[in-house]
Amino acid sequence: MLNSHSLELHCQNTVPYITFPLFTQCGVVRHAFTTRRGGVSKGIYASMNMSLTGGDDPETVQKNYRLICEAVGIDPSHLVLSHQTHTDHLKIVTEDDIGKGIFKERDYHDVDGLITNRPGVALVTQFADCTPLLFCDPVHRVIATSHAGWRGTVQEIGPKTVKAMKEHFGCRPEDILCAIGPSIGPCCYEVDDPVYQPFSQISYVDLSAIFTPTDKGHYQLNLWETNRQMLISAGIRPDHIDVTDLCTCCHSDWFHSHRATGGKRGTLAALIELKE
Repeated sequence: MLNSHSLELHCQNTVPYITFPLFTQCGVVRHAFTTRRGGVSKGIYASMNMSLTGGDDPETVQKNYRLICEAVGIDPSHLVLSHQTHTDHLKIVTEDDIGKGIFKERDYHDVDGLITNRPGVALVTQFADCTPLLFCDPVHRVIATSHAGWRGTVQEIGPKTVKAMKEHFGCRPEDILCAIGPSIGPCCYEVDDPVYQPFSQISYVDLSAIFTPTDKGHYQLNLWETNRQMLISAGIRPDHIDVTDLCTCCHSDWFHSHRATGGKRGTLAALIELKE
């Protein structure tokens, strides 16, 4: 059984999914982070695969989206999918975008974060070890989700998402709730000097708290703590951040993990929608 001290595991209609306590308590969103269980995909994608571009049958993946949406209470026709290429690019989403990336062609590219203030528009980003970041301003009723692998993290996609929420919708960082979701943990994420060096250029990050040296030129990287520090630096209150304690690589029986499978895997998804 999957156990967490900081996140909540649910199972609805045989579909397991994870939620974040701060987001549940605020009462203005529907949200979920998927596991690899409860879907209809086969083989290396088994079973809840959320990627339409990884080689799985598209109709099967669309069925998976319908299953998770039914479990969470989201209309699947209202989903909007990012186009992730490890950038810091963000897109403001409206009703004109619903269905794109899942049931319609996208007319945007290189988008790793989505933001909206429109109720009934469900944002989706995808993961398989990279760090999911979710955002909710319950005061101004604005939501976002961003994809923070090490490249997105070092490009500060988390703080840039907060900045965009502030600039486009008047959000105050102290009102924003954030979640750092299941991803590869410091237990399993060994990196080398070419990854260390870009982080060392970020003056406000405590390198001693995010990198643990192993042997010459290698480190264990803690992306959870890195993103937490970055969000706090952007003005988010520490008690407004839910931080995962679930490593996707350690729990590859529950999560799709790129590192655990050598790339032979499906994909997880974070979904968030403002209630009407």
